[in-house]
Amino acid sequence: MHRILSQKFIIAGDQKMYYNPFSPQCYYYVTVPMYNDGRSVYWSIPNEMEHVHRCADLRSSYEDRNLLLKDYGPKPFVVNINRATKQNHTFRTALWTGKHFQVTLMSLGIGEDIGLEIHPNVDQFLRIEQGRGIVKMGKSKDHLNFQRNVYDDYAIIVPAGTWHNVINTGNTPLKLYSIYAPPNHPFGTVHKTKADAVAAED
Repeated sequence: MHRILSQKFIIAGDQKMYYNPFSPQCYYYVTVPMYNDGRSVYWSIPNEMEHVHRCADLRSSYEDRNLLLKDYGPKPFVVNINRATKQNHTFRTALWTGKHFQVTLMSLGIGEDIGLEIHPNVDQFLRIEQGRGIVKMGKSKDHLNFQRNVYDDYAIIVPAGTWHNVINTGNTPLKLYSIYAPPNHPFGTVHKTKADAVAAED
């Protein structure tokens, strides 16, 4: 038999079943004493903190699945960057642009590349969240002597003044995010395709 005690928990028989108001259908049980012939008997139940953390993860997952991908800069911002990156289907979308650095999301189709480029005064950090590829770098666009295979969770550091390119060599879209310091694209940049990005630079 269930009795509603408050908005925070429900009594289910002899256990308190707590409700997390931030995550629908997220309940967890805690130990309460049962009395038998004047003696207290405690039931063994799951660790309540594990349930709290699980509910927080569910809430975070729900929120990030519904994240509107736009430029949130320069205001304070928190995001699950892995989910946001995988959610993105554009060639490039600026997620946060500030005075000193910028975060963009990128998705490269099978066989597609970022395009050979150089940023004379911008350091760049890229991180792969899905897929695999190859990164090529060098001081000359005709001599890219630094080449490495990259996979999920790999980070790429591109010093200012370095020619570079990232190519998708896998059979799924290559999902990554990039940090430019200082910003390299206008606030709110969205390039749905690589062709759009090339056109914007002309």
